Amino acid sequence: MRDFRKLRVFDRAHEAVLEIHRVTDDFPRRETYGLGAQMRRAATSIGSNICEACGKPSDAEFRRYLSMSFGSCSEVKYQILLSRDLGYITPDRHQRLEQAIDEVMRMLSGLMKTADSRLPVRQSKLYGADRGQRSDS
Repeated sequence: MRDFRKLRVFDRAHEAVLEIHRVTDDFPRRETYGLGAQMRRAATSIGSNICEACGKPSDAEFRRYLSMSFGSCSEVKYQILLSRDLGYITPDRHQRLEQAIDEVMRMLSGLMKTADSRLPVRQSKLYGADRGQRSDS
């Protein structure tokens, strides 16, 4: 078992989640239960999945939950783009949020690679560790 509080990626993710919550406080009232709530859930999922990963006994499960956190980052990236295009956030705020999420994604990617290196080859192939190619699909 790992202590999520010792992971720098958790600290960065937590900071990003707090900023997403601050940003969505300024959304139009009509978005209270729409995009604002969806962004908060997706952002919260980033940190939550890192914590859950740390509570898993195997490297394979640890890797799996980090992957879910990575997916939530992608979801949040789209939602902040949409927020910008709808005029809910400024281009400058969008850029800062996107950079924060990109940093979390880079850190998660490194942590997943480390976890992949500890997995038996068969399991690592299941998680795509042997693929160096980018998929555009």
